[in-house]
Amino acid sequence: MNETLEHMSIDEITEFLEGLEGVLPLRPRPGDGSPELSWGDAFFYYAPDGVVPTTTQPFATIVTKDYPDDGGSRLDRPGAFRLNVAAGREAFVSWTGREPREPAPADADPSAADTVMAHPVYGGLGWLAVVNPGPRTGAAVRELLRTAHGLARSRHRRRAGTA
Repeated sequence: MNETLEHMSIDEITEFLEGLEGVLPLRPRPGDGSPELSWGDAFFYYAPDGVVPTTTQPFATIVTKDYPDDGGSRLDRPGAFRLNVAAGREAFVSWTGREPREPAPADADPSAADTVMAHPVYGGLGWLAVVNPGPRTGAAVRELLRTAHGLARSRHRRRAGTA
């Protein structure tokens, strides 16, 4: 992946994640049985057996549109998307300066591009988000994705008894 990209594309983020061990990407499309609302988005699981886990959430997602309860990022703008990452409490506190369950500052702008921030809906669960990752956040995004992948891998191994 080009480390100096002005804007990281969904395909480039997907390619980076697919380069990590055991990652299963899901990209819902018409005709695959997925809900229409999810078409065009991407979901990344740690699933070394290639089977979508039924008991865990993805460790990263890419959304390409506003959802009914999540319009603050203004993803209705041309070319806008948001990378969401479950990078854990430590990364959340490091990036936001607060605990996940603490309220976001009143002046927080969930539509700010190329900025690591608390997820506008799932920040209370420790998720971070970046709208249109670019030169300011490219290295951070890759590190956060590696961290989230490592946490997902550790959870998987604990559940499988192979920690």
